[in-house]
Amino acid sequence: MSSDRLSVVVTRRLPEPVETRMKELFDVELNADDAKMTRDEIAEAMRRADVLVPCVTDQIDSAMLAQAGDKLKLIANYGAGVDHIDVTTARQRGIHVSNTPGVLTDDTADMTIALMLAVTRRIPEGLQTMHSGEWDGWSPTAFLGARIGGKRLGILGMGQIGQAVARRAHAFGMQVHYHNRRRLHRETEAELEATYWESLDQMASRVDVLSINCPHTPSTFHLMNARRLKLMKPEAVIVNTSRGEVIDENALTRMLRAGEIGGAGLDVFERGHDVNPRLRELANVVLLPHMGSATREGRIEMGEKVIINIKTFDDGHRPPDLVVPSML
Repeated sequence: MSSDRLSVVVTRRLPEPVETRMKELFDVELNADDAKMTRDEIAEAMRRADVLVPCVTDQIDSAMLAQAGDKLKLIANYGAGVDHIDVTTARQRGIHVSNTPGVLTDDTADMTIALMLAVTRRIPEGLQTMHSGEWDGWSPTAFLGARIGGKRLGILGMGQIGQAVARRAHAFGMQVHYHNRRRLHRETEAELEATYWESLDQMASRVDVLSINCPHTPSTFHLMNARRLKLMKPEAVIVNTSRGEVIDENALTRMLRAGEIGGAGLDVFERGHDVNPRLRELANVVLLPHMGSATREGRIEMGEKVIINIKTFDDGHRPPDLVVPSML
């Protein structure tokens, strides 16, 4: 690598401690107004930078990578998921891709449990009643929800986040079931007191709450399609803090409106921030603006991982969080 400082372009505003450290280490261009960069702006950044630091809202496909100059050598993604980046094409063009795995496990698991409680205990409805001034006092039958203790939780995707959800759910007295591409080691299953289902269909039909915790890949796109959603109990709740594309959102919306599914807690959506407007009309749905990783601690740790990946690359070594196509 050159002895000159690396040129780094960051597409969105990052926590102040992260930006300060980047300015100390690199020749960095920051996004002071936090406006989402256009495709043309990102393409231009890839022509002039050694390193691009994008986030989940930046779609970097093969067409954009074809516009990158020879200077770009690393895409240091600010986030764990990389389905918005064409990693295979990047590698073919000699561009490494890194991410920030493991940092947001606890934050996302916390939000998963929060959504379960919000939906089953009808918390948003209670908040709306209080803030609107419509509450006229306690009633034995008002805002009746359901307890989660004793209920069956099905976890779709038993990676680090799925396992963290299982530990929290067990503390609430839930029975943990899971479906995963690979079965966990017996010791891990025993620790989590989790029951493995080889058939997602069979698990989906038996659980009271289904938590989506798998990444978005070609094999998981619409994994919860209309057919599988119809297998769920009519009073079941589905929670998604992973990727919106895993659920057929239109099918889910139709079934929620028809009372064929009891409720949903969604932090991610199939079309990014373009949320199906019919979902907003439903009292049994809790919608959040992709807040699963939104803690100060987590976002700073993400930035620290990005810096370590860039600095390690600058020192001539393999970034510790290098993503290769076989990982996807």
